[in-house]
Amino acid sequence: MKLNIFKKIQETKKTILSLHDFNPTTAVIAGSGLGEISKQFTIRKTIKYSDIPYFLKTAVQGHAGDLLLCSYGSADLLIFNGRFHYYEGHHPQEVVYPVRVMKFLGIKTLVITAATGGLNKKYSVGDIIVLKDHIDCTGNNPLIGVHYDEFGERFPNMENVYDAVLRKKALSLAKKFKIKACEGIYFGVSGPSYETPASVKAYQILGGDVVGMSVVYEATVAAQMKMRVLGLAYVSNMAAGIHNRPLSHAEVIENGEKVSLSMSKIAKNIISFTDNQVKLL
Repeated sequence: MKLNIFKKIQETKKTILSLHDFNPTTAVIAGSGLGEISKQFTIRKTIKYSDIPYFLKTAVQGHAGDLLLCSYGSADLLIFNGRFHYYEGHHPQEVVYPVRVMKFLGIKTLVITAATGGLNKKYSVGDIIVLKDHIDCTGNNPLIGVHYDEFGERFPNMENVYDAVLRKKALSLAKKFKIKACEGIYFGVSGPSYETPASVKAYQILGGDVVGMSVVYEATVAAQMKMRVLGLAYVSNMAAGIHNRPLSHAEVIENGEKVSLSMSKIAKNIISFTDNQVKLL
C-alpha cells in the first residue's frame, strides 16, 4: 500500500511536469463559482482532471475540473479549478489527493478559496472572510488510516493552520483595494444538504462565523505537510433562518462570479508576496 500511494503520486507528478516546464511554489484551489479567478493570471497550460492519473472527476456545478499552469510576474503557480467533495461519496483521502500531489510538486503556499453560508449576522453576501481557524464537524478526517512518515507527523499540531502573516497581508490588501473583509472561523460540515435553522443556531453558539462543505480536509493535510495556508471564503448566502429566503446552489454560483475579481486582487498580491519571500530564503 505504501509503495502504491507514492507510485501514484510520482506518476501524477510526472504527467503534470511533462506538459510544461515550470517551477510553482504557490497553488490556489478555486471554490464554487470562483473559476473566474484564473482569468487574472497568464494561463500557460490547461490540463483536464480526466487527463491526470488518479484525479477524480468533478461533478458539482461551478467546479470545472481543470488544472491550470499559470504565471504572474516572475511567479509560477497552479490553479485547481474545481475540487472534490466528501459528500460526493469520495473517501477523505481521495478528496485531498491533489493537496498531497501539490507538496511533491514543490508547493509551499496553498490558497484555499470557498463559498460559505454566513452564520455571523454582521456579515453580508459578498463579504470576504479571511479564515483564522476552523471547527471540524464533518464526522471524518483525511488522516485516519495507515500513516506514512513522508506525509508528516501522525498527530500534527493544528494550532496555527492558517498562516498569521498571510492573514495579516490579506486583510491589508483588502483594505488597500477597498474590499470588505474580516477574519472569521469556518464551520466545516459534510453536506450536501444545507443546514437547518436549528443547526445554524448551534453553529453560532459553538463559534462559527461561516459554514461550508469543503476547506477542512484540504487545510488539515496541508498543515500536516507543513504548507503555509491562506483560507479565503466569501459569503455566498446567509445561512438558513437568518433571512427569510430559500437557499440554492444557483445563488452560490451567481454570487461567486460577482466576488471573483475581489478574490483575484487579493490572491495575485499574495502570490507576489510569497514569491518574494521564497527568493529571500
